[in-house]
Amino acid sequence: MLVEPLDAPRSVVAPRRARGYWSRLLPLLTVLACLTRVPSFVRPLWSPDEGYLAVQARMLAGGGELYETVVDRKPPLLPWLYEAAFAVCGSESLTSVRVLAVLAQLLTAVLLASLARRRWGDGAGRTAGVLYLLASVGLNPEDAQAATFEVFMLPCTAAAMWCADRRRWGAAGAAVACAFLVKQTGGAVLVPVVWLLCRGGASWAGLVRLGAGATVPVLGAALLTDPAGFVFWTVTGSGAYAAFTGSELHVLTRGLTNTAILAVACAGLIPPVVRVLRRARTGPAELWLWPASSAVAVLLGFHFFGHYFLQLIPPLALSATAALQALPRDRLVTAVLTSACCCTLFLTWGLLAPRADLAHAERLADAVVRRTAPEEPVLVWGIHPETYWLADRAPASRYLTAGLLTNYSGGRDGPQVGERYAVEGAWPAFRAELAAHPPALIVDDSRDKPYGPERVPSLRRILTAGYEEVGRVEGAVLYAPASGQD
Repeated sequence: MLVEPLDAPRSVVAPRRARGYWSRLLPLLTVLACLTRVPSFVRPLWSPDEGYLAVQARMLAGGGELYETVVDRKPPLLPWLYEAAFAVCGSESLTSVRVLAVLAQLLTAVLLASLARRRWGDGAGRTAGVLYLLASVGLNPEDAQAATFEVFMLPCTAAAMWCADRRRWGAAGAAVACAFLVKQTGGAVLVPVVWLLCRGGASWAGLVRLGAGATVPVLGAALLTDPAGFVFWTVTGSGAYAAFTGSELHVLTRGLTNTAILAVACAGLIPPVVRVLRRARTGPAELWLWPASSAVAVLLGFHFFGHYFLQLIPPLALSATAALQALPRDRLVTAVLTSACCCTLFLTWGLLAPRADLAHAERLADAVVRRTAPEEPVLVWGIHPETYWLADRAPASRYLTAGLLTNYSGGRDGPQVGERYAVEGAWPAFRAELAAHPPALIVDDSRDKPYGPERVPSLRRILTAGYEEVGRVEGAVLYAPASGQD
């Protein structure tokens, strides 16, 4: 057996000792969580996803309705969280959501520490929490430091395992639902949760509690928004986005690159697991079902963006902690030191990372501010919705990126990009929006990408019929209403 089974009797721990344990560990994990997130505070934005969420939050605060006038292929929890953070702290800065991201990482580490401690002792709890935080920044900084979906999904997946380990099936189901409502792939944690339920003797009461916990929050979210829109935007409306054909080499190269980057970050975690597997190929199945189901979630859609891989880190940290219990203590020291060195490398990368895309978006936003009034709507035709947020201008359309209208947001390199691959019904709605409220400025930020106006006839007709070029910013073309146009 690899480690002590997860259904082994819990060790008896004196209450005074338990309080002392957490009073020592929590400050350590808090400091480590803050240190590993320092790079996230050094720039106003890290990724277009942050910009998208920030613009959505402003639209919701201004009376927009999710899945009707505010749309994305994601569930509602994170847009709501951004909206709430902006309501309390203002929308001019992402500092509030960056602080929440630190708390999310800390909560994930604490849940993993509690889960490991319950099964393998105090030392294992410390190991799991520390290893997780050290590995949590081990991707391209744009993926690891951004306050986006996976960061807020991870404490929900860890909570689902924590509750299932304690046979709290209703709470486990609710945690699975919360993970799904942050991002659909978070629902993959249901696989090891169901395994734990079945392994403990699946009672009807447990199944009912788990099922109710997993479905009621999702149904509630659907009813709070638009049920048909919720189903379409989160489940059924992404066929072209999830298709694999057309860009195989492009996406596979990205997948291999991000796998290699994560392997470097997990250089302290992977060797103990491999070493123990060579000695004993058995062990608690949930320790392998959790990373396996997470890996399947990373594969879904065949996009392999770096931030997708964050879902693998909590189960890898827990599996490594389990493996280290069967190895000599010097292996633990090696694992922690290796992880610390790798963490330092990625933090340095984050602090020194180039800012080309952000600098371009800032210069573009400055041009938008100079040419428009605060109340005038603007259309940015590109994949960087942060321009709206940086310029503090309202979007002229619910479609915040050209990707929703051409499928380019799926990371395709050309073959499946164009109007016919748009989200169903998007172009009629888009044309109606522009006719009802013509933008005071259209910014073509395609810059020779396959979704440029020359390949999008409907956009080309809109520009030809009523707009004229008034400027350029680093390849982006600015169009204002032509003379004589209202």
